[in-house]
Order: sequence, then C-alpha cells, then structure tokens
Amino acid sequence: MSTDTDTGTTADTTATAACPVAFPLRRPGCPFPPPEYATYRDAGPVRSELPSGPLWLVTRHEDVRAVLTDPRISADPSRPGFPRAARTGGAPSQAEIPGWFVSLDEPEHARFRRTLIPEFTVRKVRELRPAIAEIVDELVTTMLARGTRADLVEDFALPVPSLVISRMLGVPRADRDFFEAQTKVLVTLSSTDAERDAASAGLLRYLNRLIRIRRSRPGDDLISKLIAAGTIEPHELSGVAMLLLIAGHETTANNIGLGIVQLLTNPRWIGDDRVVEEMLRFYSVADLVAFRVATQDVEIGGRRIRAGEGIVPLLAAANHDRDVFADPDGFDPERSARSHVAFGFGVHQCLGQHLVRAEMEIAYRTLFERIPTLRLAVDVDELPLKYDGVLFGLHALPVTWD
Repeated sequence: MSTDTDTGTTADTTATAACPVAFPLRRPGCPFPPPEYATYRDAGPVRSELPSGPLWLVTRHEDVRAVLTDPRISADPSRPGFPRAARTGGAPSQAEIPGWFVSLDEPEHARFRRTLIPEFTVRKVRELRPAIAEIVDELVTTMLARGTRADLVEDFALPVPSLVISRMLGVPRADRDFFEAQTKVLVTLSSTDAERDAASAGLLRYLNRLIRIRRSRPGDDLISKLIAAGTIEPHELSGVAMLLLIAGHETTANNIGLGIVQLLTNPRWIGDDRVVEEMLRFYSVADLVAFRVATQDVEIGGRRIRAGEGIVPLLAAANHDRDVFADPDGFDPERSARSHVAFGFGVHQCLGQHLVRAEMEIAYRTLFERIPTLRLAVDVDELPLKYDGVLFGLHALPVTWD
C-alpha cells in the first residue's frame, strides 16, 4: 500500500477494478497528465474513493464520451453518491447556488443553454474579435511601457479572458481584482470549506447588486439581455452570472499561459493558428471538472457501475488515448485534434468554446508579433505549476525581452 502525500488517500499502487487507487493524482514533480492514466486506460475504469464515497475513474476516450452522454449518468451534485472532495468541493447544487446550470440534467439544463447559446455562437464571437484584439493589444502596450520583464500570468494570461467576460457581462473593469481573488479560492483544491463559503457568498452579493442596477438601468451587456429574456428566474440570475464569470476566464487563462510556454520552447509553431486546437488537447486543463454519478446500473468499458456510485471522466486521459491520437504525449499542431474532449462532450459541452479559441489565437498572435524577443526569465523546470488547482495551469510565468 502507498499513501498519496497530496491527498492523504491510501491506495493500492496497482490499477485493478477491485482495489481503490489514489485520486486526484497531481503532485509536484510528476508530469501532467499523470503517467498512471496510461495504466488505467489499459485496465478500463478503475475504483477510487473520496469522502463522499466510492467512485470510478474513466480514462479511455470512448468511455469518457459514453459517460458524458449516457442519460443514466447525472451531473446533479444533489444526487446520492455524487463525488465531492469536501463539503463545498466541486460543482454546487441548485440548493446551494440556483442557476449553476452545468449541474443540471435534461431537460432543465437545456432551458439555460437555449437562452445563452445565441451569445456564444461562432458569428457572435466573430463580432467580438475586435474587442478581444483591443484588450490584448492594450495589455501588451502596458507591459512594454513598464520595462522588459513581466509575469505573463498576472499581466496577460489572466486579464485577457477576465476583461473579455467582464465586458460581456457588464462588470466594471475596476472590480476585476475582486472577482479574480474570489475565483482563485473556489478553484484551489486546498481551500477550506469556510474560505469557499466566504468567496462564493461575496461573489453572489456583488452580482446581485449588479443585477439590481441592470434592472433599473439596462444596457447592451449579457446580464441585461438575460433579464430581458425572462426565461431565467430572478433568483437564478446571479448563479448564472457567477458561473459565466468563473468559467469565462479561469480556463482560458490557464490555456493561454501554458500555450505561451509551449511556443517559447517550440518556436517553430509561433504564428501557426493550428496550435490552438492542439494546445486544448495537449493540456486539457479542465481534466477534473466533469464529476458525475450513476442513477441506474450502467456498464462502461466493461465494468458494471452501480446506481449511486460516483464517476470521474478524466478528460486529459481521454485526450492522450493512443487509440485515438498518434503519439499523444507529443505536441503536434499538424494532427487532427478536433475529436478531443477538452471542452467536454454531449449536451454539457462548454458553451464558450468558440470564445476560448478566439481569445487564445488572438493572445498568441499579438504577443509574439509585438514582442518577438520574448523569452522565459527562468528555466522551464522552475515554472510553478498548479498542482493544487481544480484546473491545471501556471501560478506565474516570468518572462523578459530585449
């Protein structure tokens, strides 16, 4: 037996169906995705444990897609057996945050998506591209004015999507630091229940005030549009806005930061827009977000998963499946990576995927065009990775230029 020092989980080191294995597996000094994922793919779904009860880790591309589309498998955290790392860990239920629609099953989930989809279509994102480019360009100008060094997480990767989603929602730019600080608490695995409660309550109070303002003084922002649509109940609006605010910047920021490192260490791909899709597959930063629970007995990958047992489809494991992607641990923008599940799959597939792609593409292109001598200020092995995050990424990205 061995103990994972990060999680306190005691687990057998062999990936069998009968013996629970450690989860989550991120730890300092270990590659991402964790090498155990390959072993698990060979074994099929494997057992693990959380304080909430037993769960299955699903790693094969085919099996992950099956989990994310089977109507007998639920995204609702209020169901018995739903995986939770702690009392407040993971996605909230509707009783905790009404309007957190990714935690709903059909047909209720569809009510929210139908209202929101028009704001995230390819056409809508195309219309947003000039605004995104303006934000990116302004951030680069600010960095250049400060000298020849920067932290590209703090000064670039995080503010790009943060300012974009703020503009869409009508959140004042001056309030960005507040909601980024609260979000950081919510997406850090080591945050306490009390810290999560406080951060969540603070965000909801802020958004409820903003919603009240928009009711009396509507604008062209997304919150005003949601109020006008009338399809989302008043008590759900703050939860919807909170979800969009968090999902709209944290995932993209991690993709941008990691992608910059990849391009700095593989400069032959700078300027090639195909890197975006491969970055999404290669890093799969949202590996741990798609928690589920079986509502009926179901067979996945040859294993019988019983009603009430938790399921975690590991997105990074699926995106590094050798049966789907040749040389999956290699970075190759020339491959066809469109079958990746970095945005999930099925009815819960990420609503903002077109926006994420546009932000990444514009951020990479503008940064390297305007700062062609950009380079890392530390050795790549010294970069602080988010082993403690719900989403994988970088805590900091120190760079310099001539």
